[in-house]
Amino acid sequence: MKRRRKAGEEPPAATVQGNLFGTVELAPKPLAVVAPPEPPAPPAPPPTPEKASPAERPVVAERPVAIAQDVSASLPSLPGAPTRPARTVLTVGELTRQLKETIEARYPRVFVRGEVSGFRGVNARGHLYFTLKDAEACIDAKVWASTAGRLRFALRDGLEVVAEGSVDVYAPQGRYSLIVQRLEPVGEGARALAFEQLKERLAAEGLIGDRRVRPPRLLPFLPRRIGVVTSRTGAALQDFLRVLHSRNPRLSVLLCDARVQGEGSADEVAEAIERLGRTDVDVIVVTRGGGSVEDLWTFNEEIVARAIHASPVPVVSAIGHEIDFTISDFVADWRAPTPSAAAERLSPVLSDLELTLATHASRLRHAMSRRLVELRERQGSLAGRLVDPRRRMGQERLFLSDKLDEMMRTLRPALRTRREELRGLHERLQRARPQARLGEQRSHLLRLAARLQEAARTSISSRRAELARGQLGLERASPVAQVAAERAKLADKKARLVTLQRQVFSEAQGRFQRLEARLDALSPLKVLSRGYSVTFRRRDGAVVRTISDVRPGELLGIKLATGGAKTLDGCEEIEATVTAVKGPVDC
Repeated sequence: MKRRRKAGEEPPAATVQGNLFGTVELAPKPLAVVAPPEPPAPPAPPPTPEKASPAERPVVAERPVAIAQDVSASLPSLPGAPTRPARTVLTVGELTRQLKETIEARYPRVFVRGEVSGFRGVNARGHLYFTLKDAEACIDAKVWASTAGRLRFALRDGLEVVAEGSVDVYAPQGRYSLIVQRLEPVGEGARALAFEQLKERLAAEGLIGDRRVRPPRLLPFLPRRIGVVTSRTGAALQDFLRVLHSRNPRLSVLLCDARVQGEGSADEVAEAIERLGRTDVDVIVVTRGGGSVEDLWTFNEEIVARAIHASPVPVVSAIGHEIDFTISDFVADWRAPTPSAAAERLSPVLSDLELTLATHASRLRHAMSRRLVELRERQGSLAGRLVDPRRRMGQERLFLSDKLDEMMRTLRPALRTRREELRGLHERLQRARPQARLGEQRSHLLRLAARLQEAARTSISSRRAELARGQLGLERASPVAQVAAERAKLADKKARLVTLQRQVFSEAQGRFQRLEARLDALSPLKVLSRGYSVTFRRRDGAVVRTISDVRPGELLGIKLATGGAKTLDGCEEIEATVTAVKGPVDC
């Protein structure tokens, strides 16, 4: 019989120890039965990213405790043989801690190949959670936000990958998972997959392809100033300037220095394009020399592609050699196979321009001379057809005088007729004399106004007398006195109600205290505090009331009410094993 150890107490010193798998080991003496040694396994090959070595897989023996107990139980008891030690019981926390220490120390860095399953995208904190599975098993995988930001491709369900990381055991849930530090697709490189995924996303947004929102802009024939985004120490800048100035040394170039390779170079290139877009350049050239896919990856970044698309002036992409294609080539308004080709496209030969200009000037002078002769000849012919304006003015005056005489001959009879009609109307108006009728209507209107005023005075006087009588009756039937009496009655009843409420509450509180005292006297914790205990079977938790409820060898739990326990679960507990059962005797 032993007492259960509380959380935080140190385990008692003992010679019996339990290993990770629960087998029993004796510190001072070896076991009596020793299994024959197994032949050593051949050395395992080192793990590869495609498939982990079988030697790295942990082999866990199933139920070694039961095997050891069966073997020791089948042996006959020999004289001088060591006694069987008591078993060691590990808590869940101790077992999990030993598993965590063993597994994490055994697998600090592994390569696991599997298929992505259960991926739901980036969570609110930027972490990635998914499951790696194959035909035999699956394991939870976690990618922290710091690692997820460096992925060159997008995860999706069904994608087969090789994950590099460490095995971690989460003790509160007893689950193990793979903390991924690096991911690589199987069968295709991460950069190639990221390249194709970015192309598809930009094509869906209309930045590249046949359905791009803004068609490629035309490059200026003779730009006044050319903006160049590249490294000032690179060979691409020297080739560009050499070809440009050999064809036209008068062209102006504005360089914005930016790293074109390495960590953070994409941000510098995007910032340089944005800065040149705010200047007076007519075209921007983004260029660098040839190199590997890793060297040119800066121009496959999404931030560079969006900066090129947002540029207010046309952008020329001159990255690497003719066989090198980047995302910037698809987004730019024109792709040059090399930096030299970009310089040739933007700089017409100065001597050819001067020769063309001289030819056009000569042709323009000859054309102007011929046009001047033609205009002089036409002026002479028009001057011969022009008539003297004084003669034309005299003719128009004669025509106007004739039309005026004709108009007067037509208007005189009509005017005479209108005058006679007006004289007749005036005579009729004088006979009707509207002033007399207006005086009569005004007198009638004054009589009606006087009658209306008298009727209004009479109506107002009667309404005022009626209003005075109503006001007097209202004052006689005023409810103010009745309201005051009712308020006094309400205050009296409220005081009586408060007194009665306090009395009922006091009586209920006293009754409750008496019931609480009786309940506390009947509490089983009170009984336990007087020296009694409660015994129950550990296998089913039933309380032991008679000796028929137990049998020898059965594990019991005994609860004691000490330490100020408030509930039965808070009592201290003693584990005991029944060694013998006796018959009833006098207690």
